Amino acid sequence: MAALLLLPLLLLPLLLLKLRLWPQLRWLAADLAFSVRALRCKRALRARALAAAAADPEGPEGGCSLAWRLAQLARQRPAHTFLIHGAQRFSYAEAERQSNRAARAFLRARGWDGGPGGGDSGAGGAGEGERAVHGVRDSAAGSGAARPVREGDGAAPLAPGAIVALLLPACPEFLWLWFGLAKAGLRVAFVPTALRRGPLLHCLRSCGARALVLAPEFLESLEPDLPALRAMGLHLWAAGSETHPAGITDFLAEASAEVDGPVPGYLSAPQNIMDTCLYIFTSGTTGLPKAARISHLKVLQCQGFYQLCGAHQEDVIYLALPLYHMSGSLLGIVGCLGIGATVVLKSKFSAGQFWEDCQQHGVTVFQYIGELCRYLVNQPPSKAEHGHKVRLVVGSGLRPDTWERFVRRFGPLQVLETYGLTEGNVATFNYTGQRGAVGRASWLYKGSRFGTPRGSVWPHLQPGDVFFNTGDLLVCDDQGFLRFHDRTGDTFRWKGENVATTEVAEALEALDFLQEVNVYGVTVPGHEGRAGMAALVLRPPHSLDLVQLYVRVSENLPPYARPRFLRLQESLATTETFKQQKVRMAKEGFDPSALSDPLYILDQAGGAYLPLTPARYSALLAGDLRI
Repeated sequence: MAALLLLPLLLLPLLLLKLRLWPQLRWLAADLAFSVRALRCKRALRARALAAAAADPEGPEGGCSLAWRLAQLARQRPAHTFLIHGAQRFSYAEAERQSNRAARAFLRARGWDGGPGGGDSGAGGAGEGERAVHGVRDSAAGSGAARPVREGDGAAPLAPGAIVALLLPACPEFLWLWFGLAKAGLRVAFVPTALRRGPLLHCLRSCGARALVLAPEFLESLEPDLPALRAMGLHLWAAGSETHPAGITDFLAEASAEVDGPVPGYLSAPQNIMDTCLYIFTSGTTGLPKAARISHLKVLQCQGFYQLCGAHQEDVIYLALPLYHMSGSLLGIVGCLGIGATVVLKSKFSAGQFWEDCQQHGVTVFQYIGELCRYLVNQPPSKAEHGHKVRLVVGSGLRPDTWERFVRRFGPLQVLETYGLTEGNVATFNYTGQRGAVGRASWLYKGSRFGTPRGSVWPHLQPGDVFFNTGDLLVCDDQGFLRFHDRTGDTFRWKGENVATTEVAEALEALDFLQEVNVYGVTVPGHEGRAGMAALVLRPPHSLDLVQLYVRVSENLPPYARPRFLRLQESLATTETFKQQKVRMAKEGFDPSALSDPLYILDQAGGAYLPLTPARYSALLAGDLRI
């Protein structure tokens, strides 16, 4: 009798499989668990936002989300370590004080004078300082009498909501200035540190920057750009006490002279949560870097990132990603603030030092891009890689083969692969741990009309719907798992960065000895993403000048965008519509035994392009030649 009662339960999976429902329903428990976590995260963020809206506008917990969250943490757990950078350790209370000093120095540059005692004396109404910046109305008001910022610098006081660009490496000062700008009611633009000359000036102009704070170590390489920067009428500050050229002063010295008391929250409170909070530069699909507008809502949502990942306030997060990227700043730093955890910030990733750092600081969470994990699995074994406390690694771009090797060697730990874009409107989490997947197109996303192409049909889309084109091709299997397939359009990814082929081509086409240029990405065994390759056609009667070509790319392109390979051709192949052929060229690759064209490879150590001989090609495939 018992067997008869159990028979329907035994037959149910077969019936579901027959109806093609089992592949989806087998993950129902995981879908529900993640849904509950997402709902709790949404409610927690909403409660915080409502509390901030009801707070005293004169107090520190009544401003923008960054301002009130940091103030909350400084009150709730003041002694808890927020930041570890080398031998430096900063508590949440110290982070609050440092950012308050920076905020007051920036407020001076706005012409705001809140008085010597704490900033709340003489606070005026919103009308006086209300301005429009890029069509977005800002209600953070100036108050008190305006006064010159510095004698003779020629720059007008910053308006409320003005854009201040940061050109800094990942360091504590980056955070204090960022948080201080937010508290002062100014918008920040994170400029990639490798940009110089035309691309740098383009970024500053495109976001409408009115000031620039730069690292002293960048001054030498920026010297040719200083006349153009001054001509733009920018406030120019350096974040350090080294000797500076005329017109550049030490912002940190100015900030250190300020008191560290809180500034009024109304100075930073946005009129609308969809107002612009900051700008992050992405390569986009074509041309020079684009300024992606990040709203206050998106910053608030990013506070929930690590909660969605399953991290908690006692975790120690290892972050070695550039802070000018969304993954480093909004997911890493803001996500850490969301749970009130500790972040170990590295200015530069070191695969050889990684596990020693994890042991020393008790790291429990590692935020990665796929390239970093590949570096780690290619390291020789070390004692420090055993007995660590890392339980969760979260990030994007991890290839299945590297994933397998990483878990087998350094586990047991959980890998949580995610997918999203700086300027995008959707994110996915591979909360089931399915290797090679970036998330699931489950009923969670169907509710938001999110779909992936099946042939020529886009499920969930109806006539009149508006969709966001990511420029990425994702593949959805019969179980609903999403896998990243490739980028579409004229971009490729290398060293964790998106490279626009048009930007590289424009830099090369300025050389008078080149007539045509075709830039594309090629796969390199053992490396993530695609390395840049440029097919070149000479302009008669010129010859190829490798020295001048290297100087051109090194001065006008960031390191990740410089072509690793050159292919010299008599003419470029085009399609029937006279578009450059990139797909076939990428498939042909850079094998000197298979191509009759002269080939060259970038020698980064020597700073030159060298002929790609069969011996160098073999060394590259063996991993003995660094690109």
